[in-house]
Amino acid sequence: MSTDSPFLSLPGAVASGGSVAHYGDPVAEQRMLAAGRAIVDLGDHGVVTVTGEDRLSWLDSLTSQSIAQLAPGGSAETLLLDPQGRLENSIRLIDDGATAWLLVDGEQAGPLAAWLDRMRFMMRVEVADVSAEWATLAQLQPAGAAVLVEPAAPSGVPLIWRDPWVEVQTGGWQYSAAEQHPGGAFPAVELLVARANLPAVVESVRAGSPLVAGALALEALRIAAWRPNRRDADERTIPHELDWLRSAVHLSKGCYRGQETVAKVHNLGHPPRRLVMLHLDGTLSLLPEPGAPVLHGEAEVGHVTASARHHELGPIALAVVKRSLDVDAELAVPVDLPAAGGQPTGETALIAAAQEVVVPPEAGATAGVPRIPRLGAVRR
Repeated sequence: MSTDSPFLSLPGAVASGGSVAHYGDPVAEQRMLAAGRAIVDLGDHGVVTVTGEDRLSWLDSLTSQSIAQLAPGGSAETLLLDPQGRLENSIRLIDDGATAWLLVDGEQAGPLAAWLDRMRFMMRVEVADVSAEWATLAQLQPAGAAVLVEPAAPSGVPLIWRDPWVEVQTGGWQYSAAEQHPGGAFPAVELLVARANLPAVVESVRAGSPLVAGALALEALRIAAWRPNRRDADERTIPHELDWLRSAVHLSKGCYRGQETVAKVHNLGHPPRRLVMLHLDGTLSLLPEPGAPVLHGEAEVGHVTASARHHELGPIALAVVKRSLDVDAELAVPVDLPAAGGQPTGETALIAAAQEVVVPPEAGATAGVPRIPRLGAVRR
């Protein structure tokens, strides 16, 4: 979001990076958002379009999800991996029958559009970064709730992306053993609107409907739903580590870049790291920053990827830890101690953290191939 975003003119708006962090009461904003009564300006997100009759089959051949037969108005999530299966881009996709709209975090839009343009070869496609013309608004849409802002429909199909994280997608796989996966309570949608129409949306907010929530509210609900995004990944991330096979990978589709790693780890191996949610001690009322180490005793066993204060769960975080870490291990996370006036002191404190398993240590090896005894080994 640019510094002159109309949402920053709303009462109480506090800027953070490319978005509004909150409007004065992040906890109340979470409750409104969860109830389907508030929108979030995703000003730090970008939009890439792909047009042409080969667009879906071409994107299908490059990315992890089966999208070649996506119907007009359909939504999907797909991942662009490198040849070793490591995550490069996460893509939320809508197709309206004429254009594939790729919704990404803002810093991904330009590089993704440039890479796709280089990969066109003889395909009948055109690629454009249209982030300057199009904006994205988010909301949750629980049962009975309405879409709060009319989305654009340049080809007659409303541009609404519906998050597939609410359930395991066809061809996908869930490593989590939770009886009631919290993703089912995160019915997120993203609405595409022309940036030129954002001032009118803000005027509707001033008039009382819809309500607004900041990025902190959406982030807290995302963390509680164990919902991964690009910010939870680093240069080593493979989809299995974040349970991303649940929504963004089709395990039996045709070839795509990185597929060999996806198949090998899922069928024969184990992801080297795994996602957990941490329940943090709230005594100090401090949250760890992304990248903060997760400690087991004096050993560093992982790092925090996101943290927030949830309106029901209290302080929580997502973290990526070593696969071998015991699920009952006592953990702690260091946080910087602020001095009076909010200035850093250079001192840290350890916050106790209880681990809630998202991806279990035994994830993967689903083919169940028996081990062949080593030459000369004696069976007992």
